Amino acid sequence: MLTHPIHTYNHPKRQNPFIYIWCIPSPLIHFISLFLLFSSLCHRHTHTHTRRKMFRLITGIPGPSGFGSASTAENVTEGIDATNLTAIITGGASGIGLETARVLAKRNAHVIIAARNIEAANAAKQSILKDYTKAKVTTLKLDLASLDSVEAFSHEFATLNLPLNILINNAGIMFCPFQLSQDGIEMQFATNHLGHFYLTNLLLDKMKETAKSTGIEGRIVNLSSVAHLLTYPEGIAFEQISDQKKYDDKKAYGQSKLANILHANELSRRLESEGVNITVNSVHPGLIMTNLFRYSGILMKMLKLATHILWKNVPQGAATTCYVVLHPGLKGVSGNYYVDCNEFKTSSLARDEALAKRLWDFSCNLLKTAGKA
Repeated sequence: MLTHPIHTYNHPKRQNPFIYIWCIPSPLIHFISLFLLFSSLCHRHTHTHTRRKMFRLITGIPGPSGFGSASTAENVTEGIDATNLTAIITGGASGIGLETARVLAKRNAHVIIAARNIEAANAAKQSILKDYTKAKVTTLKLDLASLDSVEAFSHEFATLNLPLNILINNAGIMFCPFQLSQDGIEMQFATNHLGHFYLTNLLLDKMKETAKSTGIEGRIVNLSSVAHLLTYPEGIAFEQISDQKKYDDKKAYGQSKLANILHANELSRRLESEGVNITVNSVHPGLIMTNLFRYSGILMKMLKLATHILWKNVPQGAATTCYVVLHPGLKGVSGNYYVDCNEFKTSSLARDEALAKRLWDFSCNLLKTAGKA
């Protein structure tokens, strides 16, 4: 994708977490999942390779990529020139989405901030331009909970006559009380998965066209979470996706994050079979406290206090996304899941190809029912 050689990264001492303003994509579920994973370190049957990965996760020691949990978005993209690349970032108006937009703009990419709150998106744009006066930043309205809005966004983007090299499906909602989207679908599944599924489908032809005409590899990244480990027993509750009686806000979030990985993996397989020069991967950004925290209240504040050594700041939280979309070391790498800028093993459900294909068909049927096939 890029010609800059892989560079050596001298890992800095991990900063004191007390000095940062915290932000989170998935608090309680993350903590419980991490606790379960950490407990496996003491299990006599745990594979040595897995123990090493978990040790790096806790300590911030760099992994095979040269980066780790203490690396920042600027660290992992140092020396990379993204001139001539265009990137769409959903939810790019705040939190790790904004940091991702800022760093990509700093590396000379043309950044499209797609956000539900266009005023916040414009404010984010101005904050980037304040630091980098020559940055190329465009803002467009996008509400992922509305398929009409997703369609309108794709039309508006098309009028800009821009190429599209990078799509970062970053936006999301977490732990919200039961509610339905504009299209009658459970809100977390609709926003975190289906909206991004539809958006990706609508933009895919432009990405294919760009990759073919420029010879530059396209990259798609879905922001998932270690929360994909804690979902409904069947993984995706296909028959009760919008059933209020079935609804559990934590498991529904885990379900949507599992869907992000399954979507990325299935799309990766399809593009590979077509011989398309586009990679698709998913990432876990880390334990960070962003505005997704708004539904979680006092419990999450207590959790943060008790587990402060595991939490990242925003620049660290955006690192894995920036690494996967820009680093030349990942040229041609697709269908993987990354944690702290290193490949990581997902749950067995996330690796289930049959489940991924079923989710793909199920999502297409939901779009058809909504008149978006």
